Amino acid sequence: MEYVNPEGLRLDGRRFNEMRQIVAEVGVVSKADGSAVFEMGNTKVIAAVYGPREIQNKSQQKKNDHAVVLCEYSMAQFSTGDRRRQKFDRRSTELSLVIRQTMEACILTELMPHSQIDIFLQVLQGDGGTRSACINAATLALADAGIPMRDLAVSCSAGYLNSTPLLDLNYVEDSAGGADVTVGILPKLDKVSLLQMDAKLPMETFETVFALASEGCKAIAERIREVLQENTKQLEYRRAA
Repeated sequence: MEYVNPEGLRLDGRRFNEMRQIVAEVGVVSKADGSAVFEMGNTKVIAAVYGPREIQNKSQQKKNDHAVVLCEYSMAQFSTGDRRRQKFDRRSTELSLVIRQTMEACILTELMPHSQIDIFLQVLQGDGGTRSACINAATLALADAGIPMRDLAVSCSAGYLNSTPLLDLNYVEDSAGGADVTVGILPKLDKVSLLQMDAKLPMETFETVFALASEGCKAIAERIREVLQENTKQLEYRRAA
């Protein structure tokens, strides 16, 4: 199957370095301390954050008096064509751990001792890039909850298909068997917080794909800042009214 035509267009009409359309909104769950919806093309994720609140399981309290971050990832039964997916399968457990570790890198947990922060993520529609979408949604929800962070945690993926590096793979591209690199960065600190790859690549090719994903991360960070700034303006307007 040809995933990039001779004109350089992908199956959905994008160029190799084009991202899918991003739509984001915060404050979507009234009962949560912070919440957000994040969409990348047809992938749609909702995040809800509760806390910081008193730690419920005392055995989880870290000796160094930092807040405990808990994360639960799940996919809605209607999110893909596969109705057999169980709520707590192995992939969900793995992604919960990956996302939790990524968010721990950006949260100033030392400022909130003896407390816990719960992050709940659910994929409403899955069309590739769910891991990155969850991290981006979690960052927005944490900011909406007023959780202190050292930087935004943002993520994007890139792949290598038909000898072409491709930014922000959709499900068809992701399932084609090429290499897929998921990158998470802290943009202002210029640090990598996540790097996962599901196939081997020559170093030169990897560097190209990694650079492409990193540029995608920076574009997402800019979009997240815009969403948060717009939300702040709306809150200020309501207070003034």
